[in-house]
Amino acid sequence: MKFKSLGTAATAVALFATALTGTVATAGTAAAATKPDCSSALTNVKPKETVNLRSSPKTSSTALGTWGKGKAGAVCFDDRKPTKGGSYTACGKTSNKWYFGGPNSTSKEGWVPATCLPI
Repeated sequence: MKFKSLGTAATAVALFATALTGTVATAGTAAAATKPDCSSALTNVKPKETVNLRSSPKTSSTALGTWGKGKAGAVCFDDRKPTKGGSYTACGKTSNKWYFGGPNSTSKEGWVPATCLPI
């Protein structure tokens, strides 16, 4: 039980530091990627598998929801270039490239492994 309280306290400190500095500290990576400019988006994107929508482009970040296999959605991008983030293996491939987006059926959006999107 003490560990649970410690985790909550650490999260609170991290959120407070983020509010003060406007940046998110991450261990072992550059500053976490921010939401891209979504004025340019690719629509009718359908993931090859159901994927988690993440709060930052790494598998250890919080899962905000899911985007179901074959469900239409949209992806924000700048010149169709994915963002580099944490390494992962998904949809049969290993990569460190992520897109920001989500399904049309919900207002949830987040970072998605690029290997699972047919872009």
